[in-house]
Amino acid sequence: MISTLLVANRGEIACRIFRTCAQLGIRTVAVHSDADANALHARVADTAVRLPGATPADTYLRADLVVKAAVSAGADAVHPGYGFLSENADFARAVLDAGLVWIGPPPEAIEAMASKTRAKELMGIAPLGEVTESDLPVLVKAAAGGGGRGMRVVRRLDELPAALEGARAEAAGAFGDGEVFVEPYIERGRHVEVQILADTHGTVWPLGTRDCSLQRRHQKVIEEAPAPGLPEDLVKELHALAERAARAVAYVGAGTVEFLVADGTAHFLEMNTRLQVEHPVTEAVFGLDLVAEQIRVAEGHALPLDPPRAHGHAIEARLYAEDPAHDWAPQTGTLHRLAVPDGVRLDTGYTDGDEIGVHYDAMLAKAVAHAPTRAEALRRLAHALERATLHGPTTNRDLLVRSLRHEEFATARMDTGFYDRHLTALTAPAADPHAPLAAALADAHGRSRFGGWRNLPSQPQTKRYLMAGEEHEAHYRHTREGLTAEGVRVVHADARLVVLDIDGVHRKFAVARYGDRIHVNNLTLTALPRFPDAGAQPAPGSLLAPMPGTVVRIAEGLAEGASVEAGQPLLWLEAMKMQHVISAPASGTLDALHVTEGQQVEPGSLLAVVKAPL
Repeated sequence: MISTLLVANRGEIACRIFRTCAQLGIRTVAVHSDADANALHARVADTAVRLPGATPADTYLRADLVVKAAVSAGADAVHPGYGFLSENADFARAVLDAGLVWIGPPPEAIEAMASKTRAKELMGIAPLGEVTESDLPVLVKAAAGGGGRGMRVVRRLDELPAALEGARAEAAGAFGDGEVFVEPYIERGRHVEVQILADTHGTVWPLGTRDCSLQRRHQKVIEEAPAPGLPEDLVKELHALAERAARAVAYVGAGTVEFLVADGTAHFLEMNTRLQVEHPVTEAVFGLDLVAEQIRVAEGHALPLDPPRAHGHAIEARLYAEDPAHDWAPQTGTLHRLAVPDGVRLDTGYTDGDEIGVHYDAMLAKAVAHAPTRAEALRRLAHALERATLHGPTTNRDLLVRSLRHEEFATARMDTGFYDRHLTALTAPAADPHAPLAAALADAHGRSRFGGWRNLPSQPQTKRYLMAGEEHEAHYRHTREGLTAEGVRVVHADARLVVLDIDGVHRKFAVARYGDRIHVNNLTLTALPRFPDAGAQPAPGSLLAPMPGTVVRIAEGLAEGASVEAGQPLLWLEAMKMQHVISAPASGTLDALHVTEGQQVEPGSLLAVVKAPL
């Protein structure tokens, strides 16, 4: 029996595994980088071991340090979570060689499926060799790892070299393996997968299907179980293929076999030899704790011959600290408040007051709703996310709510190109004309109204806010009756709640302020100074950092005075394990270059200036 378990991971998945361990009476050990010294997963574990450094390559990808941590902390088992070393056969062997229990499949099974190229060969599928015009579009894909890292869609042959180079660099940084391959890119396919669970006694459970078609940058955003609208014969075929893949490598534990489904045909993608991020929807539908089942299998227990029956429908949405309207730019800062209404499951690696840094994935939490039908689960999740309290950096919350309520998704007609088609509409700025007034009234609450009563009416007070990219003014007065404003009746106003009577309807505005940033319901406003500084505006042609990150590359030969073309890549920023290209906004001359390779930058930092010809 396992008594103490180390989780070789961080954040949400570590916290989720620790929760099951507590229920099973298993002591827990966390590992943490210096950047994660105060992270939630390090705080909730019974014991925590430091991995010196901040980058994944120096910490969570160091198998030797993780195994040493497990031994020194007295752990007798290791769970890899997902990402990092979870699909690394050498790490699994190192854990076993140290005399520890490995909560995962045999190293040989990981090795057989860890490389997507070898997995396809095992399933009788060959990757593309030399790419020609007739093969386009194609997908450049990392052979190791997952989560959308090291993936590029190529639609023109002249884009292929840069895509290969970028994918290799991203894959090497995220997984320690820069191998990539090329395969056909299927337009408008559905991403469907099968959860499997296998024991050491020859039993393999295919646990239904999941649909993970809503993706950004090939990383899943919304997942559900079961995959809606699939014919029964196709479901049986998917189950059979998944079981075949598992038995081909003598699989043990939890794993996932992924497919693209197009025109009623299933195309094998890969087998993930680990727990998936989206496993909670399967847990909800089958009434299982997959982590508990992983532990029992590792302890040698046999699964029943037949899996439990599925009930209802579950949908999961991944909440990211990112700005979907600006190239999904990751966001950092203090997460002041994170809470969702009762009735949905929230898996998170953060709590109120935690800092969101630049080193790791931008996912804050996963919200999961389960209901008897898909329509009910969808409504429940959208309602909960809309009313969630999210105070801190910009998130994709509005995108999630709009996606769940989009007619194409609601009728289960989505595919992997959903965001390519609908992103502009889904990220249109949200605004409320009364939100600035609510912010102003909350701020004015408790301020001195008068030095003394007088008969003349007071002059209106004015405050300025930035909301949805536009400047708004709010006007109000202090009177004998209290705070007033034109066109509405102020029913109640304090620092946290404002109630306005608008055309006979009472509307509530929850207000929270953190410095100049004000959250009004689910809108974010920025308080502007009374007298703006005209000199604070950047010069024309200025390139500002859209996110915090590291300058990992500057275009070869780029220097001040060089001629550049519109759209030409100038430098590359890396943040949260993703690379982002900064390109010239127009043709002209590079008037200034303010950064060097390896330099850390903050959002809004001046990177370079491109001067257009006169």
